[in-house]
Amino acid sequence: MAVRNSFAAARWKRTINLVLQACLFVTLFGGLNYLALHHGWRWDLTENRHHTLSEETKAYLRSLDQPVRLVITTNPNNSDPDAVQAFRDIRGLLREYENSTARKSKGKIIVDELDIYRDQRAAEALQIDQPNVVVALSNDHRKVLPWGEFYTTKERVAVAFKGEQIVTSAVLSVSNPERPHVYFLAGHGEMRPSDVDPERGLSVLTSELRLRNLEVSVIDLTQTKIVPANAALVVIAAPQGRYSPFEVELLRRYLSNRAGRVMIFLEPSFRHGLDDLLYDWGLVADDVIIAEPDPANVTETNQLRINAFAPHPVTQTLIDNQFAIYLGLTRVVRPDPGRPLDNSLRADVLAASSETAWGERDYRQNNAEYNPGIDLKGLAGFEPRNRLGVAASSERVTPPKDLPFSIRGGRVVLFGNADFISNARISPPGNLTIAINSINWCVDRDVQLNTPPRPIERYQLNLSQAELGNLRFSLLIILPGFAATFGVIVYWTRRS
Repeated sequence: MAVRNSFAAARWKRTINLVLQACLFVTLFGGLNYLALHHGWRWDLTENRHHTLSEETKAYLRSLDQPVRLVITTNPNNSDPDAVQAFRDIRGLLREYENSTARKSKGKIIVDELDIYRDQRAAEALQIDQPNVVVALSNDHRKVLPWGEFYTTKERVAVAFKGEQIVTSAVLSVSNPERPHVYFLAGHGEMRPSDVDPERGLSVLTSELRLRNLEVSVIDLTQTKIVPANAALVVIAAPQGRYSPFEVELLRRYLSNRAGRVMIFLEPSFRHGLDDLLYDWGLVADDVIIAEPDPANVTETNQLRINAFAPHPVTQTLIDNQFAIYLGLTRVVRPDPGRPLDNSLRADVLAASSETAWGERDYRQNNAEYNPGIDLKGLAGFEPRNRLGVAASSERVTPPKDLPFSIRGGRVVLFGNADFISNARISPPGNLTIAINSINWCVDRDVQLNTPPRPIERYQLNLSQAELGNLRFSLLIILPGFAATFGVIVYWTRRS
């Protein structure tokens, strides 16, 4: 028998074939991991996208122009399982930041691990003297983040991982220590940023703004007589009385002369005195209440469910993720059809009601019937068509002509509702997202997505000592023994 046709040759061929297959298999996975590590070819298949940064964070990282160093301190002698798991969670998150900026020439995120007991000299140089923290460093600025701040706990048990919020806030804080300043007007019964009241307080929104490296203050224009020079945004949240002509003039000059930014939340039925200011910016807030006859667009608690949005930087996240916003009593806000002709002024509807809704003018009489010619119906000339606006924006855009840049102009965002940003109602993703995106658009931040905490999934198996012993015996003896026996049977079968 020829050697090449012998059983020995066949076995060698089969063996070589198996070895080559194994090599190809290892090479395939090695190549995929190389591409994932160096070229960003990665796919997160987890249910809550635990290993993916949000588009909001990626937008912030793209705008970084200073390198930021993130140092996570370790304690190898700590055998606490919660501390070990926290280290894994946080280290994995920091690696995502590092990978997202790996291809940038500047503005990179650099991640280091530091054992403060073994590397005391390095710890002293960085002025780090405690384990279980993350320290963000950029130039001469630093911020220390204890591991406990990365988790939301309930009854001393971690229920959500909010690491991305914490780290992004720290990166913004140390890379750009000069925070954009947001001023909330006071003096006319407005909602206040420090108030913890569920219905009229804005403390939750204030916390979200500070996490995003925004400074929040309160001013009364009747006292200051001027809009502060460092005001990046002025917020008018549900005034209960009219602003004086002097205050309106201060806001008008701030918008026109300083390319200011103003966000206005107007509740129905209150006279606010801002009509002339809104007219200058091509907007109108009608004294009508949106009536919605379709129960599919109203919640059990009588809130409007708004899911019609026009494409805009403020609303694109809601469109992409199919978020809805939930509003209480809401007045109609829209571009003013009779506004002065001005090619530099662009007014848009951001969010609108359903096509079945109408604007009830006689709402004080609780009349729920549509009266043609009296009540307001959706206009066909504005997008979204045949709907009533609940949020609108206006922007002064200077045409660039032959210049390679355009001049920064003022911006106004107007909402016909204010309760959706209160402590009790801002929790739905759509409500928080449109509020944060509007603020970020006003202060010239490119925001794509809000970053909610990620829930922690826990699985617990309760076994007795005897059951644990049986499980250990099954995993270590029975299953391997069964596989070995099956292999021996196959081997002898082939030989015979």
